[in-house]
Amino acid sequence: MQEHYYELVVKVSSHLPLFSDFLSDTVAIGFEEVDDGFIIRSEDSLETIEWGIEQFQEALQKALNETIELECTHSKLQNNDWIKEYQNSIQPIAIDKFYIHPTWDEPSSELLNIAIDPALAFGTGHHPTTASALKAISKYVKSEDTLLDVGCGSGILAIAAMKLGAKVDACDTDIVSVENSVVNAELNHEKFNNIWEGSCSLTDK
Repeated sequence: MQEHYYELVVKVSSHLPLFSDFLSDTVAIGFEEVDDGFIIRSEDSLETIEWGIEQFQEALQKALNETIELECTHSKLQNNDWIKEYQNSIQPIAIDKFYIHPTWDEPSSELLNIAIDPALAFGTGHHPTTASALKAISKYVKSEDTLLDVGCGSGILAIAAMKLGAKVDACDTDIVSVENSVVNAELNHEKFNNIWEGSCSLTDK
């Protein structure tokens, strides 16, 4: 472990979900969501990421024709095992039939468990879009249904459907997401019917 690490605290005045999606798609490290922004930590300098966020802010302001205030604070801090501190900040979450938890927490004895560790790919159940999709899966998906997860990210939605007995194909244009989804499926004792890197147009169904 290095003696120091870098921390980038990002505060935005509006459109937090859009910034979250941007970071999920472009940042190759995990980040923590807080009420008014994000905290990104790495043992490498975060200046390039800060520049990218500023460019995204400018593009978003032009696209929406409105002002979005952005504040970035880049610090070099003493390394006190921030990875462990970050892990401790990730709390399990229950969403309808499912209980999403990191591998270092105990599973539920009552709900369908999905073990997902925060990693490079998007999807731990805490983001509102993921939570809404999990609620829909919980309500509508039945055993032997066939589904396609487009933009699978961490694979959490596909895994949820498989937990209910569905047969799932999946794809993502990001190879890291594809690899992460396969690992997460295996972690949950599930297997994709088919999964590939690329768009949904490559399906044969």
